[in-house]
Amino acid sequence: MTLSYPITSSTEQIELRPRQVEDGLALPRHHKRSSSSSSFVYFKAPPLQTDPIVEETSLPNELYHLASQALPSLLISVVGLVFAGWMMDVFQHWDVFSQVSELFILVPVLLNLKGNLEMNLAARFSTSANLGDLDHPQKRNALIWGNLALIQVQALISGAIAGIFSFFLGIMEHPTVPTTIGESILVITSSMVAATASSFVLGVFMCILIIVSRKMKIDPDNIACPMASSLGDVVTLGILAVCANVLLIYLDSLLGLTLMAGMVFSVPFFARSVWQNKHVKDLLYIGWSPIMVAMLISSFAGLVLERYVEKYKGLAMLTPIVCGLTGNLGSIYASRISTSLHSGTQQDHRVEWVLLLMNVPVQLLFLSVIWLFDMGHLDFTLWFALTYFVVAMICTLIALKMGKSMTLLLWSHGYDPDNYTLPYLTAMIDVICTTLLVVSFSFLTTNGLADMAMNPAEM
Repeated sequence: MTLSYPITSSTEQIELRPRQVEDGLALPRHHKRSSSSSSFVYFKAPPLQTDPIVEETSLPNELYHLASQALPSLLISVVGLVFAGWMMDVFQHWDVFSQVSELFILVPVLLNLKGNLEMNLAARFSTSANLGDLDHPQKRNALIWGNLALIQVQALISGAIAGIFSFFLGIMEHPTVPTTIGESILVITSSMVAATASSFVLGVFMCILIIVSRKMKIDPDNIACPMASSLGDVVTLGILAVCANVLLIYLDSLLGLTLMAGMVFSVPFFARSVWQNKHVKDLLYIGWSPIMVAMLISSFAGLVLERYVEKYKGLAMLTPIVCGLTGNLGSIYASRISTSLHSGTQQDHRVEWVLLLMNVPVQLLFLSVIWLFDMGHLDFTLWFALTYFVVAMICTLIALKMGKSMTLLLWSHGYDPDNYTLPYLTAMIDVICTTLLVVSFSFLTTNGLADMAMNPAEM
């Protein structure tokens, strides 16, 4: 309902409307956050503005801030992604990964799942920060504790589903390989432990990062998602590998089952905390569909990785890096557009091309690092570097286009993009990047441009 107040000194009226109405946008009918829907602005009727994304204007200062803030965060994320790739290159030779091959399927599924939880948190908090919701201590504290409890619920449930799904997918992929109940408990428990532990660590880190960014007048949309993604990969991979290795040692004991039961019984405790928090209460029962669908989509990337990881050297190391960097750039763009839609501000169309160009120095830096340190035992030829660079740029362009179109499509259908876009986007990017990497490795090896085939001594 629109509220109007007559002004004695003028014949005009000042009306109080939600920001989305001011901009000629329909209020999202589903899953709208209370922090956004309670924000109002004054304006003179009738509204003259249109969709800020359709009619974009030139904002050179905004482009400068984007480049100066996002590029350092992307370069920092390269370090995390390179470390994650190196970790995966090492872990693939561990006994637990050799004995329980379902872990290879679980890795992309779990990394995508964890990335979605933290990146959704980053997107929600970035929007809240830009709308000024975090400037009020009482509301800020309620949002922090509510969101930390929420991602624990999401991590525990999604981690269990990811473990179960990956285990049965592995059975379907290798029906002749015998499996045991102990191995199933190992996969599911490792998935849940990695999900819940990394969610707590990264959730606290993201809340602190966004609050500090707000105080330092840095747009969190430009830095939060890359940091969440890259650090999430490192932390989750490390916890998953260590936990799985420990559970393999005590495979015949009740350790795995006890851990699983303890985590299952903790879900109602965290759910009760979320239910009592009015700022995040609605998110307890919505937003599950994109997480589950994204997990299903990313499982195809896991199948590709599991099938070819022992065929091509360097694939285990390059996959999380290419998927991570591409997803980071797409998530920055999607997060910025979502904030623009919530606040009714304008987004420069050149942001897309700035982000694409920013990928050039980042990828060149990565290629230099793996060449200098001879990472992944790659046959580093000029053709390999050129092919990898082309694949990375194609994937990034696809991510940017998909990020924009999906955000606008979800908003037009009444769904909050902060809760829906990133899971779908990162899952599809995982599949695209992994598939294109395998195709490029096959092309290089078949045509004698680079020897990417795994030697029997390296397996």
